[in-house]
Amino acid sequence: MEKLLIIALILISSFVKAQEERGIKFEQGLTWAQIKEKARIENKYIFLDGYTTWCGPCKMMAKEIFPQASVGKFFNRNFINVAVQFDKTKNDNAEIKSWYKDAEILQETYKVSSYPTYLFFNPKGELVHTILGASATAADFISKAKVALSPDKQHYTLKRQYEAGKKDPDFLLLLINTAQLANDNKFIPVVINEYLAIQQDLLTEENIKFLLLSTTKSTDPGFPILRDYAAKVDSIGERGKSTDMINDIVFDEIVLPYLRDGGIKTIHGPMVVYSGSLNENINWAEIKQKVDIKYPQLSEEIIMSAKPVYYSWLKNWPAFRESVSAYVSKYESRISSVKLNSYARTILTNSEDLNFVNSALDWSKKTLLVAPKNISFLFTYANLLYKSGNKEDAIKNLQEAVNLSGGVNDGISETIKKMENGLKTW
Repeated sequence: MEKLLIIALILISSFVKAQEERGIKFEQGLTWAQIKEKARIENKYIFLDGYTTWCGPCKMMAKEIFPQASVGKFFNRNFINVAVQFDKTKNDNAEIKSWYKDAEILQETYKVSSYPTYLFFNPKGELVHTILGASATAADFISKAKVALSPDKQHYTLKRQYEAGKKDPDFLLLLINTAQLANDNKFIPVVINEYLAIQQDLLTEENIKFLLLSTTKSTDPGFPILRDYAAKVDSIGERGKSTDMINDIVFDEIVLPYLRDGGIKTIHGPMVVYSGSLNENINWAEIKQKVDIKYPQLSEEIIMSAKPVYYSWLKNWPAFRESVSAYVSKYESRISSVKLNSYARTILTNSEDLNFVNSALDWSKKTLLVAPKNISFLFTYANLLYKSGNKEDAIKNLQEAVNLSGGVNDGISETIKKMENGLKTW
């Protein structure tokens, strides 16, 4: 009998080890309610892999990270694991289809909008932590996931404490850090501004970095710092960053209502979208007078920076080019390279007029004077060179971008091939 028990234990041990060596074991045939009940009974956390069929990083994680033995060992011992597909395709099997409704509820409840998204729940079924995006190594992914098991580091656990009234400075700093790790982008400026509001000195390097992340309104603590200490802010951020932020805030609060009826700004990750019907008869002098009331020293620059935005909405590329050229001519030293690059890319993707392309090339060159090793700026510049007919220099600049990427950049290499074959790259 004793021998049989030993053999059974050996077999169980071998089975568990085999499971771990195969990587993460994802549950099959259970609903979300059943997953939560299983977690409650076993007193285990839940790891939910939120993916889509079109997501490249999701496929990389499933192929290269999840199957690793170290990952399987950690996740299978600590979590009930479930993989949930958040899109729908004609090739979905019965298992995936059975999760359609649960996936919709999860997506709406936890605001899942980018992939991969990894959600972590405690045994009570409460969301305690998230990880957005793929990890390059198994060790990095495990390190990030370990946070989900520590109540003193779990972002959503700390966030609930904040909502219950805990707001001392040390706690707020910790919460800022967890919010950034969890990419809780809507909450980040809220908690940072709460922290800045109780700071005696907003001009420290740390606080300036915080206000660069959190200042989105003229009523935020960082707004007067951006306005009155632009040089100091830009020395920590980048040239023109304070100007860009001030102009954007005043644009949203004062200028936008004159350009769009019912104009609303919404942010989707890195994308900014403006809605509302366009007004085609604009009195810029009248708008300037409105800006003059609150910002007389800045109104001219704010109006000049607003015109390219408006003319891009109208797709009036002659007016766009003229307004950008006028703005750059007068305020070049205060315009960020990021904004200049966006102007250049707008012409690249929207105009075939070589005069306009040459203007965009001039703007693009200015970005490289400030940041000669910026891959994004080099990419824009090279494509403009190619569009202007200078194929040889375009390819040289793209090759430099590949070198700066460490010798491997599939996207840029593909663009080089298109250029070599005379194909469109924009």
